[in-house]
Amino acid sequence: MRHFRLLAACALSAIAFAPLAHAQQGQTMTTSTPASAQDLTFERVFASPGLSGPTPRAVKLSPDGRYLTLLRNRADDRERYDLWGFDRQTSEWTMLVDSLKLSSGRALSEAEKMQRERQRIGDLKGIVSYEWAADGKSVLVPVDGDLLLAGLDGSVRKIEGTKGGELNPKLGPKGEHIAFVRDRRLWTGKVAGGAPVAITPEEANANVHWGEAEFVAQEEMARFNGFWWSPDESRIAVERFDESMVGVVTRAAIGAEGTKTYDQRYPAAGTPNAEVSLWVMAPDGSGKVQVDLGAERDIYLARVDWAPGGKRLYVQRMNREQTVLDMLEVDPATGKSSVLFSEKAADKHWIDLSDSYRFLKDGSLIWWSQRDGFGHLYHRKGGKWSQLTKGDWTVTGLVGVGEAGGKVYFTGTKDDVLAQQVYAMDLKAPAKLKRLTELGWVNGASMDRSGQTLMISRSSDTQPAQSFIADTNGKRLAWIEENKIAGAHPYAPYLGSHRPAQFGTIPAADGTPLHYMMITPPLEPGKTYPVFTYHYGGPTAQVVTRGFQGALAQAIVDKGYIYFAIDNRGSENRGVKFASALHHAMGSVEVEDQLAGANWLKTQPFVDAEKISTFGWSYGGYMTIKMLQANPGAYAAGIAVAPVTKWQMYDTTYTERYLGDPVKLPQVYEKSNALADTKKISDPLLIIHGMADDNVVFENASAIIAKMQGEAVPFEMMLYPGYTHRISGPKVSQHLYETIFRFLDRNGAGSGK
Repeated sequence: MRHFRLLAACALSAIAFAPLAHAQQGQTMTTSTPASAQDLTFERVFASPGLSGPTPRAVKLSPDGRYLTLLRNRADDRERYDLWGFDRQTSEWTMLVDSLKLSSGRALSEAEKMQRERQRIGDLKGIVSYEWAADGKSVLVPVDGDLLLAGLDGSVRKIEGTKGGELNPKLGPKGEHIAFVRDRRLWTGKVAGGAPVAITPEEANANVHWGEAEFVAQEEMARFNGFWWSPDESRIAVERFDESMVGVVTRAAIGAEGTKTYDQRYPAAGTPNAEVSLWVMAPDGSGKVQVDLGAERDIYLARVDWAPGGKRLYVQRMNREQTVLDMLEVDPATGKSSVLFSEKAADKHWIDLSDSYRFLKDGSLIWWSQRDGFGHLYHRKGGKWSQLTKGDWTVTGLVGVGEAGGKVYFTGTKDDVLAQQVYAMDLKAPAKLKRLTELGWVNGASMDRSGQTLMISRSSDTQPAQSFIADTNGKRLAWIEENKIAGAHPYAPYLGSHRPAQFGTIPAADGTPLHYMMITPPLEPGKTYPVFTYHYGGPTAQVVTRGFQGALAQAIVDKGYIYFAIDNRGSENRGVKFASALHHAMGSVEVEDQLAGANWLKTQPFVDAEKISTFGWSYGGYMTIKMLQANPGAYAAGIAVAPVTKWQMYDTTYTERYLGDPVKLPQVYEKSNALADTKKISDPLLIIHGMADDNVVFENASAIIAKMQGEAVPFEMMLYPGYTHRISGPKVSQHLYETIFRFLDRNGAGSGK
């Protein structure tokens, strides 16, 4: 549930809900659907090819800048990815690695499957990651557990001494060494040849791991790696963690024809975390020293970075309460550390970890912080801080730094909180920001390490994601994927019935404006329509944006529903005060704000006020239950997918960040949980859960199911044997959504279409 983006990612990957663009605020669209337009079905939404067109992943430039590489999914299998390369000199695309031809068919190890789940790529097949060699002549590609070195000449060589099941393979920055994790140990070897060797000890205790990221680092801190090469490959920093003290959850992966059980070390809120340490050693394991992380052992190892040149190691250490983040400066030869600076959370807030920082060659640091109430960039040089960006808006990501020219590139919401843009600034004149992208589009970007070439992705109301290479002024140099909806594009037959989104704001109880989006069918005078509302509601997620909404929402509208979403207090990109509304108060203001949206809908003449249903996944599923409990009769029906029902069953890092320690604050947990008030649920409720969920474990569903049965409170449920938190796939996704809309029809909340 990384930052309980827990799904938003699952709901959004399964649902593809990301709002559209540009109808005027409050405008009602009445344009008739062209007679030739095709309506979407759930079967077509989840079939191949994907209706959003090609969806390239992991776009990178070769070290010399000549080649652009990416992972591209197949037209006949939207979940299988191959490696493609574009030669910028010849303007030719070539498939560099065909995942089907090189596939061994070997099943992934349980560790790799669970890591993919936590990366939200558990449904992908083929190639899911790759890395350029330093010389730009080959690419390291893991396929089905094998490590392959693919040359630009078409050659493919298996890395010697690998046997499958290697985790997180990584080349050294100079391209001389490779390192990976196998059997809970870190292994290194020479790329040129020779069998890799284990450089960390073989531990008798099976709960000790070297070179891996512990569960909460992966799930909640977006850190999936546990080792870090120095720039010259002379040293490697290695995490060691011992999870002996972490409680065991026996996870039952209930399948269609059998059940497998896994004893999973799961640090539930208020219980011990894994004990983490950090070590530095030579590539052969010699010269091992332990990094001094301080006297307090109950801490989080948040981030690890080498300084340019490798003379210093920088470690971000966060306290258990997640209110103080210390930047440690470490001597890698001795392991001795000192606190370079500390970041402290505002009152009734928490530290939001970020990857938006960069150590520069001159010893200074570009750093993202919320210290003024909004996420902004700062420059630390010579021990002094200067603020680079300011205002009631948020820097959403540091894209790159052109050190030679003193330029900084980032994404932010300065012009529109619903559509982030790419900006450039000069370190010598940071107040003069230059927007590089076009308003009305939601933009994302990455950049080569030298800060010379931008790779921009964008989407808008009627245009699914496009990507292109641009210069440092934002000028497009070449399309990576134009993805134009024309000709044989899979969405072209449905474009005629595509409905635009409308945006506006609704005041919360305290007057705070809450952004909403709405998509309606072609409205007929005098007719009213049922509403399908989607909510997430939890921290670090923003639902309402101007990006491409995707096919699923359009299919819902084609069924005769109005689709509606609102971002309540606690949502992302509105600043510290807006987010802090959920501090020790989950299940309160966000429930109130969703009700404000429902009440506003009931005032609209085209809305059937008796047919407003609400749907949520993960935190959103939890919200559905809390909404039905708090406001009986306000909603015609509710759907809760994979809901958390008892926060003491969720992990330490996420839960304690927002609710505190359950041992010290039992009353906060009692009020936030979804079990106490189940008797108040009087509206139709459908509970859906994957029976092999390792994130929001199935006990969350069984707990509320048993309680409602014991109270004779009616509800419906649909369980998916063998499925995890995602519950996704061409046929199972179709089944899930058809189940939801049959439920709405059965309970008088549907369109009947």
